[in-house]
Amino acid sequence: MADLQDDLHTGTEAGELDDLPVPLPDDAFPPEPYAPVSDPDDEPLTRAHAVLAAHPVADGYCGLPRALKHLSWYDLELGESGVHTDVPRLREGHVGALFWSLHLPEGIGGDRAVGATLEQLDLVRTVVRAHSDGFRLAYDAGQTIDARNCGRVAVLPGPAGAAALGDSLGILRSLHALGLRVLTLTGTSWASEAGLTRFGEEVVREMNRLGVVADLSGAGAETIRRTFAVSKAPALCTRSAARALRPHPANLPDDLLAELGAAGGLCMVPLTAEQTGPTVRDVADHLDHVREVAGPRSVGLSGTHDTGTAHPLELGDASCYPRLVAELLRRGWDEADVALLTWGNVQRVLRGAAFTARAAQLRRPPSTATIAALDG
Repeated sequence: MADLQDDLHTGTEAGELDDLPVPLPDDAFPPEPYAPVSDPDDEPLTRAHAVLAAHPVADGYCGLPRALKHLSWYDLELGESGVHTDVPRLREGHVGALFWSLHLPEGIGGDRAVGATLEQLDLVRTVVRAHSDGFRLAYDAGQTIDARNCGRVAVLPGPAGAAALGDSLGILRSLHALGLRVLTLTGTSWASEAGLTRFGEEVVREMNRLGVVADLSGAGAETIRRTFAVSKAPALCTRSAARALRPHPANLPDDLLAELGAAGGLCMVPLTAEQTGPTVRDVADHLDHVREVAGPRSVGLSGTHDTGTAHPLELGDASCYPRLVAELLRRGWDEADVALLTWGNVQRVLRGAAFTARAAQLRRPPSTATIAALDG
């Protein structure tokens, strides 16, 4: 599909963003001093509710948009038995923000992928508008905080699959204008097991300019490493646990976890039995491991509810997070590290993406590069 050219400046050379003077996210956004909110003598579950009331969960992956397409009628504010995510359970689980996945079924590509992604973005807007007492759309860190302060769950559209771009940076810009904030860099000719092509690197630079966060879950090691090298903004792995504990292909080995931590990225551990194991303790083991290898500022949570996957016991819906946090507190996690896990680390990544975008827009107009020109 041809690149959209409306209202663009003249093209820039690929790589012009490489000298952008952006500090590392940890330097730009140091953690704020932490004030404890629970009594250390209370039971772990009581403490978990207290910590989560002050520092709710920013859930990195929710499959609700696709799940709702199979329901003829639903009410997420009263409660909906046909899905695992609704407003009552989100409030019970102290969830303050959700990334709503726009991923498509296997085999959809080309123009069909573009159209299907647009339909899902429209569905997200429709669902949020119909449940405005419970949800509010958010596109950056400040808007997620505003939604939480108004008693709403912030909904951030994404991740979408890279096939949604149709090999067009113009479509990337259009999807961003419609709300897309996370893009998964897998499953295309320019982001494959072999790594990023020249066009793939230009996609990452344009994502930096827009403020779209790169999701590297399921990506090949060479794509992950090249994204770390090219991107000036922190990246996410929205559904990756520790391969050292469970050899699932989407889980990260220790060397990549260490590189992710050094790059200021965020590994969001999924609550899936296949990737982490069948119990709460198994998930906690992965969180312990990722925190140890990547660092406490590089670990987060992904419920992966309503994706059709099996979940560990007691973690099967959006109300589950107090049980998991209680297990972490039993293991001796500091409240400050729990607060980073649940809320602070996602805020840092979102702020880093916005900071990079503001700086990049001063240096770089919208790219007119095409896959044919860069990759031949």
